[in-house]
Amino acid sequence: MASAPRRSGGGLFEGLYRVIMRRNSVYVTFVIAGAFLGERAVDYGVHRLWEYNNVGKRYEDIPVLGQRPSDE
Repeated sequence: MASAPRRSGGGLFEGLYRVIMRRNSVYVTFVIAGAFLGERAVDYGVHRLWEYNNVGKRYEDIPVLGQRPSDE
């Protein structure tokens, strides 16, 4: 009985498995780095959205309160 011919290229998921998920140490490093970078991206996006929605209401936007007193 002849076996089915194997694909030489493989799919996207097979390539990701070979590169990232074959070794546990590489997979754990990929997950931790992805979580860190994802957290930074979400934090940046939420911060920008908050600043955009609160223009004119922030402490820095009030002319009298936003100025620091000089020590002269």
